[in-house]
Amino acid sequence: MDDTEQLLKQVAERARGSHQERYTAGGTLTTALPAPLDRAGLRRAEAALGFALPPLLGDLYTRVADGGFGPECGLLPLEPAVAEYTAMRTSAWRWPEGVLPIADFGCAMRVCVDCRSEAAQVLLFDPNPGDPGLAWFLESPALADWLRGWVEGTAWFSEASGAGEEWDLELTPWAGFRSRV
Repeated sequence: MDDTEQLLKQVAERARGSHQERYTAGGTLTTALPAPLDRAGLRRAEAALGFALPPLLGDLYTRVADGGFGPECGLLPLEPAVAEYTAMRTSAWRWPEGVLPIADFGCAMRVCVDCRSEAAQVLLFDPNPGDPGLAWFLESPALADWLRGWVEGTAWFSEASGAGEEWDLELTPWAGFRSRV
């Protein structure tokens, strides 16, 4: 079993063993893990976005569940994530092309995947400073690393890490923002 398969197995085990509250496609909270998305649903989402999801992200949606697992309230179901991306691309926030919001971290913050980067880097969008140019940070250089941090409980957003909200993060601004808007 290669590293990606092992990671998918670990994510699926953690997702199925968790009783966290999760967002449904309709935006309500539940504790039930959604069914995985079928390949046709993934293709429809990619057609609406105008770009393909990174393979690992597509596998999460089609092999684990259509959102509802991961940190905080879990990954967004794919259809609402696509709708949010589409809405943000036309907003005053100058949302970067190819950056898909995948999780709501509260206080308007979003965790996003840069679908144009080779390793599917994970970005944190924090609009609270009020300036689009100051709202983007590199959360993790790769989606696989970000997921491992959640599975192992070592990431700042994991309850098991002990970091919590009191932890003072030294966030790295995302250098790619200006070239993508």
